[in-house]
Amino acid sequence: MATEEVSKPPSLPPYPQMIMAAMDALKDNEGLSKASISKYMEATYGDLPAGHANLLTQHLNTMKQKGELVLVKNNYMKPGPDVPVKRGRGRPPKPKAEDGVAHDGPGKPRGRVRKENDGHTEQVAKKVKSDDEGKSTGKPRGRPRKIVEGQVPRKEGVEAN
Repeated sequence: MATEEVSKPPSLPPYPQMIMAAMDALKDNEGLSKASISKYMEATYGDLPAGHANLLTQHLNTMKQKGELVLVKNNYMKPGPDVPVKRGRGRPPKPKAEDGVAHDGPGKPRGRVRKENDGHTEQVAKKVKSDDEGKSTGKPRGRPRKIVEGQVPRKEGVEAN
């Protein structure tokens, strides 16, 4: 049997290397989309494997997780000083002090602010009622009863009009 040399397709560089070459060639401040990276790779390297789209997606995700690329608004960019900082959702956390614990402020107590006593202790102090005092003001609690004409009020101290 004769051994013939089978024409092998030219070996392709690894996907991360092809992706970085596309980033260098197509420099854009806004970043590159997956489609533009794929088009560059097809134009430059010619025949790509059958599962090229899946391979590209996998390699872009791994490079993003390793920190080699940053995804901003569906565009891939090289990390650098011009890349905007990605903020998470929700309210940003409170800044922490040097000891690592978040504080509301310098010595600020929690809860409601107490009234200051300006020397009027009799006015501010609460009156303590004993059980035998009861209703010392002479007024009954609650809403007064409706008085109908011709009806005599039941309790003393309540006058009819």
